[in-house]
Amino acid sequence: MSERIALVTGGSRGLGKNAALKLAAKGTGIILTYNSSQKEARHVVHEIEEKGVKAVALPLNVGEIASFEKFAAEVRSQLKHVWQRDSFDYLLNNAGTGLYAPYAETTVEQFDDAMNIHFKGPFFLTQRLLPMLKNGGRILNVSSGLARFAQPGSSTYAAMKGAMEVLTRYQAKELGARGITANIIAPGAIETDFGGGRVRDNEHINQMIASQTALGRVGLPDDIGDAIAALLSDELGWMNAQRIEVSGGMFL
Repeated sequence: MSERIALVTGGSRGLGKNAALKLAAKGTGIILTYNSSQKEARHVVHEIEEKGVKAVALPLNVGEIASFEKFAAEVRSQLKHVWQRDSFDYLLNNAGTGLYAPYAETTVEQFDDAMNIHFKGPFFLTQRLLPMLKNGGRILNVSSGLARFAQPGSSTYAAMKGAMEVLTRYQAKELGARGITANIIAPGAIETDFGGGRVRDNEHINQMIASQTALGRVGLPDDIGDAIAALLSDELGWMNAQRIEVSGGMFL
């Protein structure tokens, strides 16, 4: 069986980096994207290559839809050059940014930026990459626990994630003829630099979340990276159109 290849957006840091490393540990080749963290992305590539697995890092701003055609051409070129292939197996739509603003104070500019990064971007990026996604491949989108429970200040971000959950079901329905599955993982609060590292670095926020989580702690990047690797495993190939929350049991 040929080496599997995963395209991971936002793979230079945080959950994307962890997922890329966990997939690589299982022998999956990695195409990761970064927005501004080129140095960090190169470190991730080096770490993957030390596992004996091929990897490349490509620049991408998922909020700039006009750049997708050029990006897709570069993906095609890298697949041919590095793997001697014209397709990849898994697409993980992970890239994103935090937005914390009260509903009553959210600006049009903030809304549009969040929409481009968290909904419109993944919508059209996936569409653009479909010709290279192998028949029988997998799409794994990323939502948030905030699409289930409400925390003040996250209305825009959570609404975009809710839209992604609906889109995931439609992707599963319309791409099923090609044997492609589409699922969406919803992490709870995780200790990363996301949103300025507030969950990791703010002791009050960390303890509040831990007290409202069944397993009694805040999530760690490994919790999500391991889950992503499991969700993209052959053993879960029959799972389709599902929202899987991986939060340790937040706000039950």
